[in-house]
Amino acid sequence: MTDQSPTFIPVAGVRLGSAAAGIRYRDRKDLVIVELAADSACAAIFTRNRFCAAPVLVARDHLGRSQPRYLLINSGNANAGTGDDGVRSALACCRALAALRSCAADQVLPFSTGVIGETLPVERLAAALPDALSALNQNGWLDAARAIMTTDTVPKLCSRRMEYCGEHFTVTGMAKGSGMIRPDMATMLAYIATDLAVDPVLLQQCLERAAAPSFNAITVDGDTSTNDACVLVATAQSGCAPVNSAASELFQQLCEAVEAVCMELALAIVKDGEGATKLVQITVEEALTGAEAREVAYTIAHSPLVKTALFASDPNWGRI
Repeated sequence: MTDQSPTFIPVAGVRLGSAAAGIRYRDRKDLVIVELAADSACAAIFTRNRFCAAPVLVARDHLGRSQPRYLLINSGNANAGTGDDGVRSALACCRALAALRSCAADQVLPFSTGVIGETLPVERLAAALPDALSALNQNGWLDAARAIMTTDTVPKLCSRRMEYCGEHFTVTGMAKGSGMIRPDMATMLAYIATDLAVDPVLLQQCLERAAAPSFNAITVDGDTSTNDACVLVATAQSGCAPVNSAASELFQQLCEAVEAVCMELALAIVKDGEGATKLVQITVEEALTGAEAREVAYTIAHSPLVKTALFASDPNWGRI
């Protein structure tokens, strides 16, 4: 794929700053800080891999007992398979950012992606925090989308702008992912924001509803990762009324916009799959249940016979 600098719409209440920490890559940015407006709501879903990485453990814990103000993301090192030392490293990074912003450490959610089994270079990461903070701005989405890339060949970024009762609201998201792609949030990170005010319970419902047919319905190689996460934040900066009811028209519009963003990002991940030359969508009809349909679809999608036929552009439908 060619990096064509995808377009996006900034989200009021979200600022992003990127910097080069030298974690693994040279001459590129690999550290991102996302600053959220005060009183922002935050929802997240994480990998279901039982061997989850240290930042996943810490982010889950922090999200369960605080209102996040910052997302701290690094590429190049997954901080996975690192045991208790990895947890201490993730916490140290949160404390370092919190000290610079005069907030509590549990108001920082850490995320890492990259090589598994290596110690996170906390000192290098912490030293780059001031540069990332000085770069914070509403238009930092593209730099951030590039900074979180690992084996990706292009940044993944998109937006939707919706109108409701004479007011507008925005949904913008970025993602990374290329290999170890399999449902249950597989080897990918995604960050989506809206300027609506949304009840936290409804925000979580919206995210889970959007992830089901998008991020949780893609596969490249059938492997589930240790670090994947998807975050949805609502900054309450638009002129629209607050979303407080699942039955409201505004909630339905929000869900449609978030699902559209998730779907576009998910397809971008598959298109950019490691070694991929084709994008294939499988439709299963007349299944008795959704679970049955998924089983049929993934049996086909993971078949080496089918994959080789597709790679060779050989229309041998007998293999299917």
